Amino acid sequence: MRTLPKMLAILVALLAVVFVCVEAFPRTKSEAETVLVEDWHFLWDPGDSGNAADTPPDRVLHSADWISMNEEAMPPSRPEGAAWAWVRIDIPQLGWAIPAVLVEKAYGRNIVAYTEYRELFDSHRQYRYSMNELLLPLRAEDAGGSIYLRMQVTEGRAGIVQHVAFGNFYDLLTLYLTRDMLDIMLGGSFVLIGLVMLVCALFLNRDYLRPWMSLVFIILSIGTLVVSYSPFLFTLYPEYGGILQRLFDVALFTLLPAFLYFFQTIFGKGYKNSIAYLGRFQLMYSAFCMLLLVLNVLTGERYFPVYYLLTTTVLGVLMLVELLTMLVCSVIYSLRRNKDALIFNGGLAIFAGAGMIELIVFYASGQHYDLYWWKWGMVAFVISLIIVLGRRFVETHNQVLEYSKRLEMFNNELQHAEKMEIISELAASVAHEVRNPLQVTRGFLQLLGERSAVSEKAYIGMALEELDRASGIITDFLTFAKPGAENIKIMSIDEEFRHIEGVLTPLASIHHGQIALDLEPDLYVKGNSSKFKQAFINMIKNSIEALPSEDGRIDVRASRENGQVVIRIRDNGLGMAPEELKRLGEPYFSNKTKGTGLGLMVTFRIVEAMQGTLTFDSKKGAGTEATVRFPEASE
Repeated sequence: MRTLPKMLAILVALLAVVFVCVEAFPRTKSEAETVLVEDWHFLWDPGDSGNAADTPPDRVLHSADWISMNEEAMPPSRPEGAAWAWVRIDIPQLGWAIPAVLVEKAYGRNIVAYTEYRELFDSHRQYRYSMNELLLPLRAEDAGGSIYLRMQVTEGRAGIVQHVAFGNFYDLLTLYLTRDMLDIMLGGSFVLIGLVMLVCALFLNRDYLRPWMSLVFIILSIGTLVVSYSPFLFTLYPEYGGILQRLFDVALFTLLPAFLYFFQTIFGKGYKNSIAYLGRFQLMYSAFCMLLLVLNVLTGERYFPVYYLLTTTVLGVLMLVELLTMLVCSVIYSLRRNKDALIFNGGLAIFAGAGMIELIVFYASGQHYDLYWWKWGMVAFVISLIIVLGRRFVETHNQVLEYSKRLEMFNNELQHAEKMEIISELAASVAHEVRNPLQVTRGFLQLLGERSAVSEKAYIGMALEELDRASGIITDFLTFAKPGAENIKIMSIDEEFRHIEGVLTPLASIHHGQIALDLEPDLYVKGNSSKFKQAFINMIKNSIEALPSEDGRIDVRASRENGQVVIRIRDNGLGMAPEELKRLGEPYFSNKTKGTGLGLMVTFRIVEAMQGTLTFDSKKGAGTEATVRFPEASE
């Protein structure tokens, strides 16, 4: 279990390394000697029904309707029936050994590129993807002429051209190949991390499998989305464009239910099971979308508008509803000071903030802007999910350790209780059997003492004292065996301790110590008065016997805490080592030469019989503090 947090930390570190590496990757053309084109010309061609020639038609070459444009301008409104658009780019002087032109963005499903007298490029796609990146080699004699791009219009951005540059072919080729490489690196890293986590899942405990697998599907889906969204693969492998689009749809259909399930496993089912219901609905709707995807492929996209409506428009609305629901639930958890929810909200805020800002810029620019920062927002969000899952694993591991400690403590208490029960039964039987002979023996010794000489009476007195000590031990045995619940009444803490103080003050004075009471008024507990005094006399007497030879002090404080009466007895005596503290209350354990350990055993039993608890805190050479807690009783 301890390796899981380390594994998650490694995953976060890998994502950070990927971020640094891909940000250092070249994305601009600043390193290449290029000539940027700032404006070009645009023309709608309503009469184009398909051009099979190797050169642009005369109506295009000699048209008077060409409109000057740049990257900031939008094409004019499309005339009714117009399916094709033309873009004319003027060629500057070509001073390179192998000249070429790089068009980073040209929007059109099918594109054909010409000069005035030859065809340069022809792309016909059988799938719906309009973004194109063009690298067209030129000849020296092309200088001063024009490049004509014929583009089929399929969506709002069709006909738009952005980022056009002339330069050396090999310099532009480097930019052409590396410009979108970071998408592949980022998405591929996600996929690799997801696959590694999938293999690690084989060695996980079943209790951790559900959140782990949901995170695996989230990371795999995000990686697939980033890779399949990038123009890089569409540019280099256009024949696989249809497969990439299907992968994008499948990843999106998988991401949403996995995300909801992960949220549910970490934070719960939400308000009135809202997250659970949304998760089930999204799972069924994703399965429905998968079925629509299969039907769309089998029918050759004949019903694509219906497919687009249900899998893009409706799914987008569902996504917003689900994200808002999760955001509201996580904010509620955050207000309850849930650290996992705070981390989740931080990642979601970065992702949502980046996405919203880019969408605003995208629509404000007339759809000219290409979404970029959402990917890094997604990275931050995934890192937050990994941190949340790691914290959950650590928390669960700590709970297991805590439960193990409690189980060990419970077993020790159970063994102690069984031992005490055996000793209790033995003590009761032995005490009853021994007490009667002792009383008889004491009586005979007293008779002998009356008839003995003065010299012999001293020895008889010593024998009587030892018999009395033995009788006291037997009384302790009986008290331990049966702490007694007789004569239960409401006792005043102040009255009981004033009496105890009067009894023990002479003994404290003999040991050069003093007893100081600090008692809150109106404190009451329920129990037997004599047993109560016996228990505390035992504890205070032990403190007196441990006092130093000078300036000994015993402080007794009583207060009310959370509905309990708390009594603390603290001395400045010799103190005890941790090993001795652990053995307090064990049968026959005592630090005193003639001690039996029964006094503290009896004290523990009396406190337990009064539904209280007794704990000790001590340090060698710094004294000991006993803390007793009883349920408070009303007068």
